Amino acid sequence: MKRAGILNRHLAGALAGLGHGHEVLVCDAGMPIPDGPRVVDLAFRAGVPSFAEVLDGLLAELVVEGATAAAEIREANPAAAALLDAGLPALDLVPHARLKELSARARLVVRTGEARPYANVLLRCGVFF
Repeated sequence: MKRAGILNRHLAGALAGLGHGHEVLVCDAGMPIPDGPRVVDLAFRAGVPSFAEVLDGLLAELVVEGATAAAEIREANPAAAALLDAGLPALDLVPHARLKELSARARLVVRTGEARPYANVLLRCGVFF
């Protein structure tokens, strides 16, 4: 059994299969999940696990070369906006409707238990070398 890192076997396996340019949607409990991508639903109850906890864990495991979030996050969820600004390179903000369209190309969706609005981000995988 792993001692550290992501212990959820479904998430660990899905992350291992990602390559350069693949996208991962990290979303709150209210974000519509597109048909097609692999989904790892971590939601246990409202707020558990939080968007911040899941994002922190994923950023420890992935190389991220870019990210996209809804522009509405700045006004509706300043805490999540600050989290994204602090931890993500090349953050692009688009209207929420556009983020939902872009999420259809995600290779993996990780659903958190977050219950605050616009706690969603599309991460673009990079390479470690």
